[in-house]
Amino acid sequence: MTVERGDAMSLIPDAARAMVGASDPPIRVEISRQDIRKYSMATEQRQRKFLDGDEAPPMFLFGALRQIGPIEDLGPDGIPAGSLLPNLPLKRVMAGGTKTRYFRAVRPGDVLIASRSLAEIYEKSGSQGPLIFLVYKLDVRTETGEPVVEELQTRIVR
Repeated sequence: MTVERGDAMSLIPDAARAMVGASDPPIRVEISRQDIRKYSMATEQRQRKFLDGDEAPPMFLFGALRQIGPIEDLGPDGIPAGSLLPNLPLKRVMAGGTKTRYFRAVRPGDVLIASRSLAEIYEKSGSQGPLIFLVYKLDVRTETGEPVVEELQTRIVR
């Protein structure tokens, strides 16, 4: 299905465009020293600050922010189906890259609030056909509002 937009035809339906700015409910996570230590050991960290649980390694939040749920709720790629994935005429979803900005380290005792929103949707023509790009913004702050991490995640649909 294509949607006419002025002189050009678009694969992005108006309902999908209307989702730009939509957000998932915020996730609240309490960070424990034990969680940091477990993650650090499992990922073979070498620095004492990580192994002792004084500070979380940079990728710690990737797992800490994942919601735990039944395996039946996972998609074929092992990731839960997202509420911010619009219904698009193209169906194959691929990772398109991540840009992460760290404002401060994650430490035991931190209470973090993570908010995820659909920031942008656009299309391009690739060498093998049309592509739709979805850009998600993840904003992680302390409970008092101090910025911790800002991440832009791109998914490509073809």
